[in-house]
Amino acid sequence: MTVEQKAPEMAAAAPSSARVPAKRVAKRPAANPAKRPAANPAKRPAANPAELPAANPATAPAATATDATPARATAAPAPSVPTPVGPRPSDQLGGLDSLFLSCETPTMHMHVCGLLILDPVATGVTDPYEKVRAMLEERLPSIAPMRHRLAYVPFGLGRPFWTDDPELHLDRHLTRVTLDPPGDEQQLAELAGSFASTQLRRDRPLWEMLFVDGLEGGRVALMVKMHHSTIDGVTGANIMGDLFDLTPEPRPFRPHAEHAPVPVPNPFLLAARALRERVEEPAVILKLIPKTIGKVGDAVWKMVTRTSDGISMAVPFKAPRTSFNASITARRAVAFVDIPLERVKAVKLAHGVKVNDVLTAVVGGALRQYLTARGELPDRPLVAAEPISVHAATSAMAGTTKVSVMFSTLATDVIDPIERLHVIAAANRKAKEFQSMVGADTLLQWAEHLWPNGLALGARVYSRLHGADHHPVVHNLILSNVPGPPIPLYLAGSRLVGIYPLGPVMDGAGLNVTVLSEEDRVGFGIIACTDLVPDVWALARAIPMALAEIAGLQPL
Repeated sequence: MTVEQKAPEMAAAAPSSARVPAKRVAKRPAANPAKRPAANPAKRPAANPAELPAANPATAPAATATDATPARATAAPAPSVPTPVGPRPSDQLGGLDSLFLSCETPTMHMHVCGLLILDPVATGVTDPYEKVRAMLEERLPSIAPMRHRLAYVPFGLGRPFWTDDPELHLDRHLTRVTLDPPGDEQQLAELAGSFASTQLRRDRPLWEMLFVDGLEGGRVALMVKMHHSTIDGVTGANIMGDLFDLTPEPRPFRPHAEHAPVPVPNPFLLAARALRERVEEPAVILKLIPKTIGKVGDAVWKMVTRTSDGISMAVPFKAPRTSFNASITARRAVAFVDIPLERVKAVKLAHGVKVNDVLTAVVGGALRQYLTARGELPDRPLVAAEPISVHAATSAMAGTTKVSVMFSTLATDVIDPIERLHVIAAANRKAKEFQSMVGADTLLQWAEHLWPNGLALGARVYSRLHGADHHPVVHNLILSNVPGPPIPLYLAGSRLVGIYPLGPVMDGAGLNVTVLSEEDRVGFGIIACTDLVPDVWALARAIPMALAEIAGLQPL
């Protein structure tokens, strides 16, 4: 595989078995940053008040034209000494944002990926790469997560801050490859797994894009990788709104507002702020402990006393161990598949459940088939950790990533697919009720008081000692359901025909299934540790079969 401007870290970290043969593409001349002022907000002349003539009293006229007194000569101003810039609270990472940074290890990548499949032929786009590149040049500087990089607090005393990257250049983040014929889905998935197997560099904005052409039918793909500290479901939807259009003709892009460049904070002021927070922290934690114990204890008591139907909600550390519940390696495998949204809604209406219940039952049925074929179906049901957005309830708190976690049973021990669906629906109702009792902000409040250096050290020791192999399984996999747009979308003129999110894979839970509805279909993005799930496509093929099983129809 050859790349037009290949990132060194991608070539170094990608496993040789995951590389896809690709034909060489014409090399684009290196971009000249000086000729692209729009790509770097910090270099726009109007963005710096100090450069406006009227802002300097030494250069302003000393008298108006009607004054009789002649203007006095003024001495040249003395060179100004820059004032140290203090940290702005709004620029600090939230507790979960910092947690995702600190817990990243050489084998546990804390980024999320997205695979977008585009059809330029349907809209008559003749050079999709150049169109996508021009669109990114115009719009990326107005999207905060795409222009911000990290500013660390000295000695790791506190959570980092975001600051504008003064050297923001698209060539550092966008690369291009062309697949060899036939350019099918499995080749694309293999390339996506290689792309997801490498970590993002911390000395620049935490994102990368890979443009892929050579797919069957003239289609192209755009792979996006962003660190989880910069994006969750809500912020991801906002970024989609900035990049996508509702018609093949791109709209004139107008930034939401002119942003003031975020300067690099003075490190001494960062350290002083962090020390002050550390001094005040014990008192805050002493108040938080009884509050949390009261909430959780009350919720547990109510759920135990109300349980009368024999169905209990899933809880952590009670999951059975499977082949993908072990310590992970750095390699990732990817597969993706679509099912019709119309069928999902038909099952929902027929059984009086939620769409999320149907999708959870589909994944449960697919995993039951997958594990049965491998001869390792456990007697106890698998447990999925499901992230839940809490943006609405935590709008006053700092940070980008605002999620809580709900544990859901997949009822893989239930043979009948309809009974499995109703068991999942009942358990999910109880889990959501428990979650509301505990409070949406509990996890975020505790995350704000975690020490970054301590977390990073603990994560590396845990990974090095293969800790996930020596304690009960917390959960079997991560399962996330993200509602998407119900309308057609276009990227730089090309029609979006497939979108598959790919979440992080955790130590002890080497499988992640993320579901996103878009227009008339539901896309399943499946990513796993290659060494724990050797045939991820077998799981992908089981998903349409599991839906047909519930609906009583033939598989598509």
